[in-house]
Amino acid sequence: MNKQIAGMVLASAAPVVQAALPELAGTWTLVAADVQRPDGSVERDYGAAPKGRLAIDAQGRYTLQIFKAERPRFASADKAAGTSDEFRAAVLGSSTHYGTLALEDGLLVFRIEGASFPNWEGTVQRRSFELHGDELRYRVPARPDGGIPISVWRRMP
Repeated sequence: MNKQIAGMVLASAAPVVQAALPELAGTWTLVAADVQRPDGSVERDYGAAPKGRLAIDAQGRYTLQIFKAERPRFASADKAAGTSDEFRAAVLGSSTHYGTLALEDGLLVFRIEGASFPNWEGTVQRRSFELHGDELRYRVPARPDGGIPISVWRRMP
């Protein structure tokens, strides 16, 4: 049985690879990672020049990475020697996940197998989206504060 939690569904069975997604297959680069606030205003969520890649294969497997460009470097070359502030900036300045992707009922359906935010692992997220030529735009489920992340991607040649 599936349980719905704050716009997500916890999957009770192993994810199944969906039908091929020829219109989405390929490699995409991040154009914008914004957040729409409950009052309708839109802000940059990952800084002025976020970096990221989304790769989708013909079988619907995907991997996604978003990074805030302004993340500070650690003072030490040893990652394990980072300070709590450095770790906080690194975690809050990135979002990564992978799994399978399908088109269902006009929505993008992410079945998340692994994620930098462990609470997303094993969940299913349904996202409204728009595909215009080589631009893909989708809205992530609302956060607890009501903010709705919006990701914009451009297909790479």
